[in-house]
Amino acid sequence: MRRNTSKRDRHRAIIAKTGAPCALCGEPIDYSLRYPDPDSFVVDHVIPLNHGGEDVLGNKTASHNRCNRLKSD
Repeated sequence: MRRNTSKRDRHRAIIAKTGAPCALCGEPIDYSLRYPDPDSFVVDHVIPLNHGGEDVLGNKTASHNRCNRLKSD
């Protein structure tokens, strides 16, 4: 499934604006760090897309890059 990049960027900005901690480890996220830094902000799909999750804001949350990679799908 091909995802809409403008929707992705919009959702990413909305989530980043909250300044939320990592949903996976609970630690603060330094939103100034840039990908691929392990502690950088990435969007996590709570229910992975390949497990039936939807690509909607309600299924997305903030996480560290490292935490998201460890979670995998």
